[in-house]
Amino acid sequence: MLHTVEDSSTLDLFIEVLVRLVVELKSEQYLRCILDESQKELCKATTMRGSLPTFTLLGKLADAIPGFADMLVVEHNNLVDHLLMGLAYPNEGIKAAVCYLYGKLYSSPVGTERLSAHFEERLCGLFLNTLGRAQTKELQVNCLGLLKELLKSDHFVSILMNNSNAEEESENPDFLEGENPLPLVLKKLLLTRDEMLQAASSHCVAAVLVHSPNRYAPAFIHADVPEFLFECLSCNSEILIWSVYCCLLLLTEERLFFSKCHTVYGIESLVRSLEDVLQLNNVELHKQGLLLFTEILKRQPVEIKLFTNRGVCIEAIDVLMETVNCPVLEVVVEAVRAVAAFLRKDHLSSPPVPYEELQKLLEAVLKRCADLSPPQSSKRHAGDLLFSVSQSHPANRHLSRVPQRQGQLLLNTLESFRNACRLAVEFQSDPMAQENAFTAPNSESKDTLSNFSEFLLRICDSLCIPMVMNYLEGAVSPSVMEVFISTLNTLFTVVPNMQNKFSKKLASSSFIQLTLELKARFCSVQSNPALNQTCSSFLCSLCLSLYSATEKERTSSQEEQEMSELLQKGLPQLNYTIAESLLVLAETPEPFSLDQSLCSHQHCLILLLYFAYTLGDRFVPEAELFLAVRNFLVSAQDHGDCPPPYVLRAALYLLAVCQDKGKALDSRSLSTIKKILDNLPNLSLVYVHCPLLLKFFLRYPELMGRFGHQVLQLWFSWRDCKQTETEEAGFGMSDQLNSANPLLPILKSNSSILLILLDLVCSSSVEVAWKVLMTLRTFLERNEDVLVCDLLRSQFLQILQQLLVESSSASLQANRNLPVLLSLLFLVQLRSKGVRELDSTDFKLLHQVSNLCGKCRPRDSDLLQPSLNFLYWSLHQTTPCSQQRAVAVLLSNVSLLEVLQKVLEYTWLRSPPSERAYLSSEDALLCSGWLLVASLLLYQHRYNTEVHQTLSLDLTAVLNAVIFRKKQPVLLLVSIMQFLRAVLRQNFSSSLLVIVGQNTAQGATPPQPSSLQDAALHPLATWQVFSLVVSLQNLMVHIELQKDLLLSQAVVACLETLVEYLYVKNQDVALHVASQPWHRFLLFALLSGGQKSFLQPGVLRLVTLFLKYQSSNIISQKEISQILQEAAEANLAELPEATSRALHLFLCQAVVANMDFLFICPVLLALLLSRGSVADLEKQRVDSGLEIYKKLFEVKRKDQMNALKNLIELNDINQQYKIIDIMLKGLFKVLEDSRAVLIAADVPPDGPFPQDEKIKDAYSHVVENTAFFGDVVLRFPKIVHHYFDRNSNWNSLIRWGIGFCNLTGVFEQGPHSQVLGLMAQELGISEKSPDYRNPFKTDHSEFFPSADTFQKALREEEKRRKKEEKRKEIRKGPRISRSQSEL
Repeated sequence: MLHTVEDSSTLDLFIEVLVRLVVELKSEQYLRCILDESQKELCKATTMRGSLPTFTLLGKLADAIPGFADMLVVEHNNLVDHLLMGLAYPNEGIKAAVCYLYGKLYSSPVGTERLSAHFEERLCGLFLNTLGRAQTKELQVNCLGLLKELLKSDHFVSILMNNSNAEEESENPDFLEGENPLPLVLKKLLLTRDEMLQAASSHCVAAVLVHSPNRYAPAFIHADVPEFLFECLSCNSEILIWSVYCCLLLLTEERLFFSKCHTVYGIESLVRSLEDVLQLNNVELHKQGLLLFTEILKRQPVEIKLFTNRGVCIEAIDVLMETVNCPVLEVVVEAVRAVAAFLRKDHLSSPPVPYEELQKLLEAVLKRCADLSPPQSSKRHAGDLLFSVSQSHPANRHLSRVPQRQGQLLLNTLESFRNACRLAVEFQSDPMAQENAFTAPNSESKDTLSNFSEFLLRICDSLCIPMVMNYLEGAVSPSVMEVFISTLNTLFTVVPNMQNKFSKKLASSSFIQLTLELKARFCSVQSNPALNQTCSSFLCSLCLSLYSATEKERTSSQEEQEMSELLQKGLPQLNYTIAESLLVLAETPEPFSLDQSLCSHQHCLILLLYFAYTLGDRFVPEAELFLAVRNFLVSAQDHGDCPPPYVLRAALYLLAVCQDKGKALDSRSLSTIKKILDNLPNLSLVYVHCPLLLKFFLRYPELMGRFGHQVLQLWFSWRDCKQTETEEAGFGMSDQLNSANPLLPILKSNSSILLILLDLVCSSSVEVAWKVLMTLRTFLERNEDVLVCDLLRSQFLQILQQLLVESSSASLQANRNLPVLLSLLFLVQLRSKGVRELDSTDFKLLHQVSNLCGKCRPRDSDLLQPSLNFLYWSLHQTTPCSQQRAVAVLLSNVSLLEVLQKVLEYTWLRSPPSERAYLSSEDALLCSGWLLVASLLLYQHRYNTEVHQTLSLDLTAVLNAVIFRKKQPVLLLVSIMQFLRAVLRQNFSSSLLVIVGQNTAQGATPPQPSSLQDAALHPLATWQVFSLVVSLQNLMVHIELQKDLLLSQAVVACLETLVEYLYVKNQDVALHVASQPWHRFLLFALLSGGQKSFLQPGVLRLVTLFLKYQSSNIISQKEISQILQEAAEANLAELPEATSRALHLFLCQAVVANMDFLFICPVLLALLLSRGSVADLEKQRVDSGLEIYKKLFEVKRKDQMNALKNLIELNDINQQYKIIDIMLKGLFKVLEDSRAVLIAADVPPDGPFPQDEKIKDAYSHVVENTAFFGDVVLRFPKIVHHYFDRNSNWNSLIRWGIGFCNLTGVFEQGPHSQVLGLMAQELGISEKSPDYRNPFKTDHSEFFPSADTFQKALREEEKRRKKEEKRKEIRKGPRISRSQSEL
């Protein structure tokens, strides 16, 4: 019936009904019947056209009934021959039905097996011919369906890809000779515009390639199939795009795919396809496209550029940027992998390199990764691996996919950043990649390699490192850390000029500790070798970089090479925890062991800890580290090992840094360190410029005595690195200590270091000496220790003598250290409080400094100014006796006076300053010169000292300097007025000074006065007097406006002295000057200022002057009453000292002037009381305490005298020797302890009597013991000298004690006033006066035995002591037995 129906629609309906009926009946009998009938019909059919219904029915039944295809193949195998004839029949409808039926037959495993030979021998070629010539879509689709089923089998794929039917190919001109027909057929289908056929064709290509890409891909590549696949990416079908992605992904496994430049051809299509795909909501398609892009980027050969067009490269970056910002985590992971593959030199080497776009891409990647929260530590232990190499490991099966993806994202991100760093390093050798060659002239481009490299460093610090540290809070993955550490290692060479800063930043951020912990945790027992090697390489690079950064003074290529070899060899084996590291460090090697691995490990550990500690990463407990390093040094010395200098340097630094937390080194350790350092050719090999190391060497007397000089020499010789510190501060580093300040607290705690410093001044270079002197100046400015000043004064004398001997007059000005030394000398002089006697050292200094001044030129202000200050202060800070001798020394120095002459003359030769804002060095020198000359005039007149050289001065020039002051500096003006006061007081009759006129040469006869009045005032002229008075009045008004107290006092004092001089010479002129009406206007001007009160020092002194000379027209009774009223109402205790003194002088003058005594007397009495008590309320109580102590002191002195009397009456030199020996030791011990208490409490000897019991006891101990020692010295000088001359510490103590007692006031009057001076002369502390004699030597000569008797007694006592000491030594130590002595 099937063959009788001609209508196709009716036939289809009939076949459908028949198939459904058979399916419903579910009977094999009917199936066999249908098969039998179908076979009969096919056999008797005259033409193949009539077989179409049968083929269609069989196909429908095979589709509907699962076992039908197997039954047909097994029981009716001969039907297959009819199928083969139908496929060869030139009717595409029949061919389509046959292909459909074949597809069903080959879809079953039984059919595939039974028909395998049939396909290989008969069907393959015919099928390929049919597929290649198919015109209708039905046949094309059914052929592709059959092909899809065939491609599931490796055997059929092999047959299809290896088929080369010569006959078929020769008949088909479309087939190329020598090529496989299947790729050509599939390529033909790809050329169609039907997206369904293109998708099916690409599916078939993928189905072939999936069996063996390396085997079958070349055929497709040679057929140019990839080219057409890339063309298909421009479609809109997601299925087709997916299929093409899959095909191309498989093709990337074949290198021929790249060598034929298919990727170069299709990369633009792929990038634009990704742009379009990203607009679709298909995550899998996004992932597949990115996966393909990644594989192409990774597998593209280096010699073949992928991006020949910069525009495509920029588009690729934009695509990656968009995918990185995708909200789907899986897409982001693939996108970051693509970024990592994209960052290759050959992908980006086409100039110009898009550095700016790359920066944006990397920043987006890092920020995207940082935005994702890391795994929480509560879910996983810190020791678990986040992303294991073996995903099937039992420990990782419970992990969710999200943390895995986050870990994978972090890993991909770090790989991207590492590739970017490597890219920057590779571009450093490419001149074309340095900057954009197409930048316009005179414009700055951001697309430069330097900007990109700095960006990498910056973003690593701000994003990459914090991101990884945040991730490590919850998990630690060896793979992640390997990439991260490798990235940091690459960054060392990204920006070479910032390598040192980067390494310091890493070390200060605990990366040495982090890397060591990673090695100890993951790399022990030879696990994770890649991570171990990466960490070791990173530590080696970091240490070498820190070495070059911190050892700039002595960077040695040989030492650096040795250190590099040591680290490269030892670090891979260094996988210890911190506790294990300390044990290894303190471990002692086996004797005679040839294995050097322990030493290598110890040296590496020392270096790592050194570099960590230098940057503040103190991750090892300091006390334990101190002990371990000490043991390491002791062990090395015991075994004869000599660590390299750089290891010793690190070990000493660690000891110094940890010293405060560790115990003090014992004698054995100190001896070990001394031996090690003694074996070095130069201490600079192990020196580190660090305050703690300096403190370490100066802490131990054993080290300071042996190496203190060298260490301080190195400390001051070290180059100042201020510029480097400024640069480091810009990178986040903290500022380092100033080179001088750290030494100051050390100096304060151990003043004996000053002797070393002073020796350095003599023995070191000019630069070092200058630094030492500057340090000493700072120390003296901050510390007011009189003992130190006394010590420095004697040392300064030696240094000054040496400098003057070595330097000629011409070279003095070029000596940079001499001005600093003189400034220090003056500073020491200022620090000496109170008036004291000048000793021999002081006079020698005075002599040397005055000689130095004589060798200077008048413009050598840096030398002369401190020298003249020293001379001036020496005159004013001493007793009259010493003052008289000092004046004689200075006036005998002719060259000094000649220099002073020139200095004074220079006052008129110099050009006046343009401003008065500051005092120049020249003006300061002039001030010192005028003040010194004024003092010399005063004291020469007072002591009538002999003059060897006179000074000549133009009086007119001096007066003009005050009258026409022309912006003179205030201090210079004050100094000149001080000089003017000195000559006025002497009535211009000094033997030191010769007054000359402005037009009169020295030695010539001066002009005669023009009038009697001028003759009376000679050498002043009347007009000069009045001009000077007017100038002083104007100055007073100016001072009121400027509020300059110093100038105010100088002006008033000068006016007072001038009027006194005039009163002596001519009373009429004096009274005239004092009564000038201008003075009253001056008073009104002064009172109209800010303080509208008479109680001002200047006003009171002026009023006193007018009152003294009865200038009633200037000051009236009303004003005087007003002053008295203000004084009565004022709180006199709160008045300033200058005001109080001026008020006292005014009241006294008022009494002399017969004013109202009853009114003045209470005010004057109150003022006197206030000056005695209110000026210092504590003074009266303190003075009463001092008076009480003086009385107690007298009682104590009586007891001391009785004790001395008993000692004298012994008349036994041996007993006296013993008693004085014991007594002196105790006395100086008490004196030393008491001095420490007083210095610690900062008790001035001339200050208030102390009230604290402890301080009061120390005060009394010093006074009483110093006095008692003086008594012993004077009565037993030979015995005391025997002990005292051998002990320098006693010498310094008694010097201090004498100075302290002189200022207390206890010894000012009474029977004890001379004991201190006599003692000082007897001991040689001060020079003996010509008339000195020991008052007890004649009166008590019986107490002093002859020299022979004394020496004999001393020798006997020394023998007795030596015997006693020998006896003690024999008794020391263990004994074998009691009978040992009998042997």
